[in-house]
Amino acid sequence: MRYSDAYRANTSVLKLHLGVVDVPYEEGEKSTGDVAEILEQEYHVMELFTEEVGSEAISNAFAQSAQRACEDLFSGAPATSLNLTYEATEEIASAFRVFLDQRELDGVVPGVPTQAALKGVNHRLAHPYAKSNPERPSFIDTGSYGASFRAWTDA
Repeated sequence: MRYSDAYRANTSVLKLHLGVVDVPYEEGEKSTGDVAEILEQEYHVMELFTEEVGSEAISNAFAQSAQRACEDLFSGAPATSLNLTYEATEEIASAFRVFLDQRELDGVVPGVPTQAALKGVNHRLAHPYAKSNPERPSFIDTGSYGASFRAWTDA
């Protein structure tokens, strides 16, 4: 599995990566990695997500994740099965999807909501460009960008 880094935040101990699993879209011209890079360059989606969620919330997620892993260890779980950051990265990924769904960038970033979102362009529908399509959140056309989002760490 190849991940595409769209944004990296450095901490003193861990490096937090935000990106997507790089998979091609059905049309085959672009991949989720290509789209993530374009959205980051034009709208700074992942960067602004980390600013809006805040370093304190992200730090708390890591602290709670490590605490749960230690509790599991003290309860007899094998050390090889423990991951100090797994729960935190899953929580961050879930928060990113909520961030998109709740339209957190609307009015904050120039051009958001996007024209495609306002027009209801939705490639999950039989007629993606129909005028009767309801408005949708920006950056959620096919759903692949949000679904492929991942957070991971390395030292």
